Amino acid sequence: MDLTEWAPPERIAGWVEDATQRLLDSVGDFADTVDDDPRWIGPYLPIINPPLWELGHVGWFAEAMVHRHLHGLPGLAEDIDKLYDSAKVSHTSRWEMKFPTPERSRDYVRRVGDSLAALVLDDRGIDSTAHFAAYAVAHHDAHVEALTYTRQTLDRSAPFLVPRQSFDHDASVSGDAAVEGGRLLLGASRHQPFVQDNEKWAHPVQVEPFSMSITTVTMNEFAAFVDDGGYRNDAHWSAEGLEWKAEAGVAGPAYWRATSGGEWEHRIFTEWRSVADDGHLPMTYVSWHEANAFCAWADRRLPTEAEWEFAASTDATGAKRWQFPWESEFGDADTAEHPVPAHRAALDGHTGGVVDVTAFADGDGPWGHRQLFGNVWEWTSSTFDAYPNFERDHYRENSEPWFGTRKVLRGGSWATRSRYVRATFRNFFTPDRRDVIAGFRTCAR
Repeated sequence: MDLTEWAPPERIAGWVEDATQRLLDSVGDFADTVDDDPRWIGPYLPIINPPLWELGHVGWFAEAMVHRHLHGLPGLAEDIDKLYDSAKVSHTSRWEMKFPTPERSRDYVRRVGDSLAALVLDDRGIDSTAHFAAYAVAHHDAHVEALTYTRQTLDRSAPFLVPRQSFDHDASVSGDAAVEGGRLLLGASRHQPFVQDNEKWAHPVQVEPFSMSITTVTMNEFAAFVDDGGYRNDAHWSAEGLEWKAEAGVAGPAYWRATSGGEWEHRIFTEWRSVADDGHLPMTYVSWHEANAFCAWADRRLPTEAEWEFAASTDATGAKRWQFPWESEFGDADTAEHPVPAHRAALDGHTGGVVDVTAFADGDGPWGHRQLFGNVWEWTSSTFDAYPNFERDHYRENSEPWFGTRKVLRGGSWATRSRYVRATFRNFFTPDRRDVIAGFRTCAR
């Protein structure tokens, strides 16, 4: 399916406007000057960016890709390549450079958004405009989610959120759901309206029968691992995990603390809450090393990404739904903002945070697995590598430099935009990262 059949220019222009506004909203509570609000720069950490740099970078990316490179139009600001080109501006230098003021940066992002939306509606005969605009929107969406978990990392208030929704726990939703396995076309099809390069292209793999947990691991379940000495018992950890644990001084989960009474609390942005009270929420902000150690303790294992994609996309007949497991293959929404309707998954920020792992039965996969999409990204055991028919996108830095060094995550989090994910989408982070809104589910050995 051609992109514009699925998303006509008016819809893509709506994506641009929505993504631009969401980006501005993500720093909407920041003051107008760096002097009045140190959050614009913040402390140096290797896992985050200064929000002022991130804001300008997102605008620069869209302008450079569509306005200048594709349409040959003059830039909307002077001398910005030396500030915002992430391939050329070292990470550490982003705390040392002089950037335009927050007011000018916000204005630049608005002008880029307005101009990009106009180009989508009048592409001047360049029929790839819609594709590259959708690519820029995906880049916006990824950075807005990054700004969301940056707030968690730095113990800052929640951004632009509705109150977190509460769902009743369904105790009957537990255990494993068996998957028969078979031939899987792993990766993206050319008839999908939009994919990224690391999804290219579908190729046959054989998936053996497996059983995978219906839900992601909960905080209650992970607390049992912690209380049983999971972080102290080296037998549960791989050699790489032990090295990471020692170097990083890790002795327990991120954003957890013990009370004077010996109970666990966890932090959601600036609020400390009881782990026991939130025990049916997914274990979140957990690294691949920690997930792998939990599996060793529980005599379980992480799913491969092929197993995850099979469970999310392919039913007992072998038929594959390339985007989502429900009836409308490419998304049911009539609005520009939400290709996945709100009753299907905790996506698009509409739940205000993570929710009970048994919620959203309407989004179950074909084998009965719950929340394969939304709530938390899910670690897999697979290393992020190129597929056999890999075709690099225009943006080389999207995937190729990271092959072989990261682990694959699937499915999206509550803060992920639903237009950003699909059954074939591959996220990827280094196995030490536990600032991402990530959890995991397990498989029987």
